Amino acid sequence: MQEKIIILDFGSQTTQLIGRRVRELSTYCEIVPYNKFPYGDQSVKGVILSGSPFSVYDEKAFKTELDRLRGHYPVLGICYGAQLMAYEAGGAVEPAPSREYGRAILTHIEEADPLMADIAVGSQVWMSHGDTITRLPENFSIVASTEEVAIAAYRVSGEQTWGVQFHPEVFHSTCGTQLLKNFVVGICGSTQSWSAESFIDSTVAALRQQLGDDKVVLGLSGGVDSSVAAVLLNRAIGKNLTCIFVDHGMLRKNEFRNVLHDYECLGLNVIGVDASQRFFRELAGVTDPERKRKIIGKGFIDVFDEEAHKIKDVKWLAQGTIYPDCIESLSITGTVIKSHHNVGGLPEKMNLRLCEPLRLLFKDEVRAVGRSLGMPEHLIKRHPFPGPGLAVRILGDITPEKVSVLQEADDIFIQGLRDWGLYDKVWQAGVILLPVQSVGVMGDERTYERAVALRAVTSTDAMTADWAHLPYEFLAKVSNDIINQVRGVNRVCYDISSKPPSTIEWE
Repeated sequence: MQEKIIILDFGSQTTQLIGRRVRELSTYCEIVPYNKFPYGDQSVKGVILSGSPFSVYDEKAFKTELDRLRGHYPVLGICYGAQLMAYEAGGAVEPAPSREYGRAILTHIEEADPLMADIAVGSQVWMSHGDTITRLPENFSIVASTEEVAIAAYRVSGEQTWGVQFHPEVFHSTCGTQLLKNFVVGICGSTQSWSAESFIDSTVAALRQQLGDDKVVLGLSGGVDSSVAAVLLNRAIGKNLTCIFVDHGMLRKNEFRNVLHDYECLGLNVIGVDASQRFFRELAGVTDPERKRKIIGKGFIDVFDEEAHKIKDVKWLAQGTIYPDCIESLSITGTVIKSHHNVGGLPEKMNLRLCEPLRLLFKDEVRAVGRSLGMPEHLIKRHPFPGPGLAVRILGDITPEKVSVLQEADDIFIQGLRDWGLYDKVWQAGVILLPVQSVGVMGDERTYERAVALRAVTSTDAMTADWAHLPYEFLAKVSNDIINQVRGVNRVCYDISSKPPSTIEWE
């Protein structure tokens, strides 16, 4: 039985980050809504209560059955989780005189406390709360303080229960990893047995039991998630897996041919479908970004459906869905504010059962599994690429000629990143074809041609992103190469917008 830590999600933006940090400690964890604790699961080693946008004294604040957790499991409350336990036990939580946000330094630590082991006075932590605990219940005691926050961390006497009012999961808490290790390994007793290799072994065995001799179809995108899912399934069921790779005409230059070759080299049973002319017809004259996405999404479903029905006795649809896609993030009203589907509508339309072998993994874990499966590094390290492809990087209507221009410019940019050793330092990059023309001079002649924008960002999870500070010499070289080699382009810009307020893609 796989031991696990349960993270109760009270709606914090950093709940996923807590999960990633626990997984980095080679410990399996699951994030579940605050009111969905798996009572009776004997594999649970400990519980972490996340932060929340609520105040604990709000009427609609999320609450959980603390009496069924405290004293039964080791418990760590983070920010709202810490305040909730103190408040419910009779302590006082009030609005802070000023919002406690940003860096703070630990000025006092109870060194004998197991949660604070090997954490030094002077360590930096990250605060982010508008409320603060002003009085602890009688059996609670302070184990860490900062200059501004007396109750930075506490412990409950006679229990394995702790609370911290800072965020150990964020990068800026320099002692955060140690604190989480103290809880997960030292207090909960994790054996740190979670690894890519153990995941592969257990998942292959589970897939063989789940699928038996049934046939499975999987829609490939060329991205790392669907590619790793395909290789994992291939190891489990071999020839009973059929992969379908649809070219909608908006892939990168030579991508359909190159990725199809990669898949065949991996021993996958792949059907490649060139449906580009069909998509160009359906997109003719369409300029609205959302309508483009819907046309491409429906078109993909239709093509996939047609190809899948050519295969006899298919019973399962496999998808490369990963853990962040599945986690429920709750809004203030308690409704789901993010839902995900890789191929919307397919299971219902095709009457297939769904198989998602990566649904428990974060992106970095997917890449680790890919490496353990022996996949080539260029497939594992591929940048994210939008499902609609270059269609959402062409502002305005889509034509084969515009796609061709953008493919050439994009190829120069991406290859340049590789040649200069910059590709792996960037989260995502691409070129955008702008719906404007500008005056230029080429060979003593006036030109009136297209402008393109280069976009490159750094990020860890795409929730936030900063524009990549690429060398001026590199940008000058790429700009010169695009203008000289791509007919119809006479101006190159560089997008220096961050997310937020901008998004990574332009549409």
